[in-house]
Amino acid sequence: MQLMGSTFEITVVDDDAIRANKNIDAAVAEIKRIERLISSWDMALQTSEINKNAGAKAVRVKKELFQLIERAKSISKLTDGAFDISYASMDRIWKFDESMGQMPSDKEIKLSVAKVGAKSIELDAKNNTVFLKKKGMKIGFGAIGKGYAADKAKTLLQERGVSAGIINASGDMNAWGSQPDGTPWRVAIRNPMNKNKVFALMPLQNKAVVTSGNYEKFVRFNGVRYAHIIDPRTGYPATELISVTVFAPKAEFADALATAVFVMGKEAGIDRINQIPNVDCIIIDHKGIISTSENIELNKI
Repeated sequence: MQLMGSTFEITVVDDDAIRANKNIDAAVAEIKRIERLISSWDMALQTSEINKNAGAKAVRVKKELFQLIERAKSISKLTDGAFDISYASMDRIWKFDESMGQMPSDKEIKLSVAKVGAKSIELDAKNNTVFLKKKGMKIGFGAIGKGYAADKAKTLLQERGVSAGIINASGDMNAWGSQPDGTPWRVAIRNPMNKNKVFALMPLQNKAVVTSGNYEKFVRFNGVRYAHIIDPRTGYPATELISVTVFAPKAEFADALATAVFVMGKEAGIDRINQIPNVDCIIIDHKGIISTSENIELNKI
């Protein structure tokens, strides 16, 4: 089903089909609720209100939205700004299709991120207010929203007594429990250089896995491949990596880190992941070379 502009598939393990369908319906309703919470398209909603009042005044929001923004700021700090929800402030000067005949100038690229920066998101925990300090600044949850919705749907299903299941948000997977035969859920890892071939099957036990990749949306200038994932600190697209897969306890965290590592590059990205407990990654660079964080074992096939 289409939710949040993505295809969601929800699987639950249950010996009662009617109960299973009711639980899936409840999960869908929860995902739709999250979509309304974080949407910036509907001008009547709180995220739009925050953006509309950038540079003018603080906006009081629901505690849930406040805490999501608070966590997003923490992840931005953790990744040295490689992940940043204020990326929505970026001028859209890159077009990753055939319509782009030449690279933007250095000046245009620098100006495109002039309003970006999580440090300019001012939070007041006492009053649950959010203030974007720069006029024209915006926040958006495109790099974290699907993961958060999957986490909330999983939590809801667990609270309703669903012992096992898996939520697939356009390839971003969030699993708990085991398959009906008692074996762990498993996720296939593909090399984008050969998309028809799976090189590893990884168990997914009460964890989420998210992949960011540039094998479909990119442009080439002067022999350099520029991915559609842009560094919010510089305005330049990432060039070094083809794919980043992150395993983490929460899909929200995995979602954000996959984007951040893609921007940071192989060495800095793996170094950062190695410092975070219970988080692992698999990276494929532009030469097709596979690298991993230190605590992961590839079950190659």
